[in-house]
Amino acid sequence: MKKKNIIITGTSRGIGYELVSLFTDAGHNVLALSRDAAPVSGLDISNCACFSCDITDKKDIARVRDFIKEKWNHVDVLINNSGYLVNKSFSKLKWEDFEDSYAVNVFGAAAMTQAVLPFMTKKGHVVNISSMGGVQGSAKFAGLAAYSSSKGAIITLTEVLAEEYKEKGPSFNCLALGAVQTEMLQEAFPGYEAPITAKQMGQYIMNFSLTGHELYNGKILQVSSTTP
Repeated sequence: MKKKNIIITGTSRGIGYELVSLFTDAGHNVLALSRDAAPVSGLDISNCACFSCDITDKKDIARVRDFIKEKWNHVDVLINNSGYLVNKSFSKLKWEDFEDSYAVNVFGAAAMTQAVLPFMTKKGHVVNISSMGGVQGSAKFAGLAAYSSSKGAIITLTEVLAEEYKEKGPSFNCLALGAVQTEMLQEAFPGYEAPITAKQMGQYIMNFSLTGHELYNGKILQVSSTTP
């Protein structure tokens, strides 16, 4: 497969961290973005660039745009993987909890997409990572009002953008993930052990991001063997 330029957000841990190794091992160029760049920078991978990036900060988004102009000129795949979790009963949720959840899970993903789109062609692919908690009709869990509602919002955003860009591209798809053994899962469901590892899910996401746009656009795929 031809070497591609891949941008991944939320790479300091979990699925995002695994995606960096999977893509670079396959020979692709990766820009790994996270507020904490240390975990990835410590890997010392020649075909991986990384720097601290807060996707809710306009200046950091501008840095991404500048990097693409100077180093790549084009982007093949954008994976909006960053996630922010608040696990708190609804009666105790503050305005700021909702703001923080939507800032990362929706607004930040939208801002990153806006920055990258000018560098993508019709064959490009934007993959938004959502959750089964954001899927209408799926099982819902107490304490996740801010998180799950924001994940529902990114699902709808994916569908709208796919329609808006269906003629000129790129393709937009969303993966709604079920239980995966990550740090975030433990924060949401302490003590629960998922049957799927972060690396296993990362492998699926990598394969889908590279080829899924050939068959799908504007689709929400439920990638879940189980939920807690």
